[in-house]
Amino acid sequence: MLRQMKLNKQRIATMTAYDASFARALDNAGIDAVLVGDSLGMVIKGGANTVPVSLDDMVYHSRCVAQGLQSALLIADMPFQSYATPDRALDSAAALLSKGLASMVKLEGAGFVLDAISFLSERDIPVCAHLGLTPQSVLKLGGFKVQGRDMQAAQAIIEQAKQVEQAGAQLLVLECLPSSLAKTITETVGIPTIGIGAGPDCDGQILVCYDALGINSGHRRPRFVKDFLAGNGSIDAAFVQYIREVKSGEFPSLEHGYA
Repeated sequence: MLRQMKLNKQRIATMTAYDASFARALDNAGIDAVLVGDSLGMVIKGGANTVPVSLDDMVYHSRCVAQGLQSALLIADMPFQSYATPDRALDSAAALLSKGLASMVKLEGAGFVLDAISFLSERDIPVCAHLGLTPQSVLKLGGFKVQGRDMQAAQAIIEQAKQVEQAGAQLLVLECLPSSLAKTITETVGIPTIGIGAGPDCDGQILVCYDALGINSGHRRPRFVKDFLAGNGSIDAAFVQYIREVKSGEFPSLEHGYA
């Protein structure tokens, strides 16, 4: 479905959710896909990053979200080190699909991760890749920083995008990249790209639901975030506006991207 939307130049609206109530509200609003993000380690559990999130955490929240969905595609994050080897990736993905009721799993990075993507894809497990700022690597990256700003780094990410597609990924999240780089990647790969802080030219967009509602999670608000609850009378109306603005191309605007 999402690949066909890319071919038809229909923008894909996605958002995170961590429980049945938010999932139901998003589904009723017409969201295309919902991600159970390991961002729950920060916005739900109050941690500094996503690294401490466990597979049990992800399975639990994925199953909760599944109860609220009727139409939207359910994607679940594979947490830190749950896909360090292909065999471990298979065990983790099987838990997220069978116990967490997800329909797709998301893995961060390329390199050794390509083996896991191939291993899962060959076993008919749908995979979403994630490049750019990869939060599970935040300790190595030295913080939450925009990636791919110099020519060498940009070219490396373009090559990684080609590699994850070749390995079998069916979807690609691009996080905190210069808008021009995300545009190039979107035009280069055949799979849909979903941007977060990656400019207006990705095939779709995603935000953390709490960010989109202006809820203070105790972390610095990124520039790519917009408060959709402001000016709306309800969370339901905020979600409808988010989807409408993503579909029309109104969000994100230039002020939400990086050069």
